Amino acid sequence: MKTFVIGISGVTNGGKTTLAKNLQKHLPNCCVISQDDFFKPESEIEIDENGFLQYDVLEALNMEKMMSTISSWIESPSHSPVSTDQGNAEEIPILIIEGFLLFNYKPLDTIWNRSYFLTIPYEECKKRRSTRVYKPPDPPGYFDGHVWPMYLKHRREMEDITSEIVYLDGTKSEEELFSQVSARNSIKMESTKSFLN
Repeated sequence: MKTFVIGISGVTNGGKTTLAKNLQKHLPNCCVISQDDFFKPESEIEIDENGFLQYDVLEALNMEKMMSTISSWIESPSHSPVSTDQGNAEEIPILIIEGFLLFNYKPLDTIWNRSYFLTIPYEECKKRRSTRVYKPPDPPGYFDGHVWPMYLKHRREMEDITSEIVYLDGTKSEEELFSQVSARNSIKMESTKSFLN
């Protein structure tokens, strides 16, 4: 079955989930898989020399399980454990995958029909991150000691591997970001086909 897969990645608190949900609301026959659902238990997360849990690395995620979930959906969207808003039979199923480390994981390289990466400046990112509640909570110095350096490292790696990524400014409003992605893909809300052309 023909499917269409969109990747939305980017910096922590950059607006990935919000954009994915906005697109899902307006696209028929669409579902979202979130990379955050595949974190390993805290007991399996490595700790660095500063005592920081290494959550912002691929090794903190069960990527095999995530790949299995994605593959199941691609093979049979209507029978996948991931729920898809049912459209009519003519509408091509759309999968949106959102997460902070999508484009650094090579096995995913071949599945993207569209790839987006949300960026926000350091100060804005730090401010947004400080308002979020995490389990376990961020210890003092975690953002500067682990989160931001890992983001910069992975972004450099990603820029070396993938060229088809469209960069988005995460400081823009939800409406602006949605409009930008919609316009780029020629989304007409009444027709999935126009999105795919």
